[in-house]
Amino acid sequence: MNEILNSQSDALNISDFLSSAEKYTQNVFPDLDITELFSNAISGSIGNIFEINNIFDVFLQEFSEIITLMISIVTIIIIHSIFKTIIENLGNSNSSKVVYFVQYLIIVTIITNNFVTILDLTKDCINNIVIFMNLFIPLLLTLMLTTGSLVTTTITEPILIFMVNFIGNFISSFLIPFLLVSITISIISNISKKISIDKLSKFMKSSIIWILGIILTIFSCTLSIEGTLSSSVDGMTGKTAKAAVSTFIPVVGKILGDTVDSVIGCGNILKNSVGIIGIIVIIGIVLIPIIKIGILWFSFKLTSAVCEVIADKKIISLIEEIGDSYKILFAILISVSIMFVIGITLVLKVTNTALMYR
Repeated sequence: MNEILNSQSDALNISDFLSSAEKYTQNVFPDLDITELFSNAISGSIGNIFEINNIFDVFLQEFSEIITLMISIVTIIIIHSIFKTIIENLGNSNSSKVVYFVQYLIIVTIITNNFVTILDLTKDCINNIVIFMNLFIPLLLTLMLTTGSLVTTTITEPILIFMVNFIGNFISSFLIPFLLVSITISIISNISKKISIDKLSKFMKSSIIWILGIILTIFSCTLSIEGTLSSSVDGMTGKTAKAAVSTFIPVVGKILGDTVDSVIGCGNILKNSVGIIGIIVIIGIVLIPIIKIGILWFSFKLTSAVCEVIADKKIISLIEEIGDSYKILFAILISVSIMFVIGITLVLKVTNTALMYR
């Protein structure tokens, strides 16, 4: 069995895949050896994969960067409140408006600079997932072929590759720019009490959530349905082929049939091990952006609650809507990562189910 596993691994250049996969996990799990993890997965002795200390260090680093941003915003709001009180006591309403617009401009500049940076981070994260999935899917489907899942592989490959690239491009080219437009509308809506178009911004944000839910449902249902239909066919095909080899080839037919079982079993072990690596790499790609965006979402909500007493209502509304935008980015990354993890899991389950029919 070890000889078969090694020969299949060498023939499929799995070592090259593992080297490429390790690049995506170094930022989060610098001590994680993907090759060693793959070997442990083959032997069924996977231990503690994720180092809690590393994740906690990432959390502290991101939190320390974001707390500086929040302190800057709160400081500007406090300074504005002091100047506003002084100017209103002097009875100069025009100067009060000027101070408000200066405060608003500074806060918008800080917020938009940070938000654009996070948008770029989200796009890079999604692009990295798509690039990795394009590297991962052909290897996974080739391993499916070694288990005899011909029908499942033939149907799954074009669907999976198309949907991965379509979803990645759709989010990067449509949903994220759509979210940026909603943020622009929020900024314009909160400049003055005379301008009120915040409902349009909220509608656009809720539309993004609905679209994400629809995409996730279609992706999961498509893979599930086609896998259910093809797994039984693959199982019966493999069972028939084994029976034909054992029956019609004289003398050595039984031995060849058992050998086919061994090769298929080893291919299934490699397939499941590669699937585990794929899931871990996806987690490694999205973990830092998810932690960063999650902290930003919480921080903006907390800032709006803390500053509600002293800040202008329009400023509070702007901060809350920016927090909602980070919530949507958080939902996008969570949805994409869960979507692809579900996709990998369904593919593994389908081929494992096909083997049960044999």
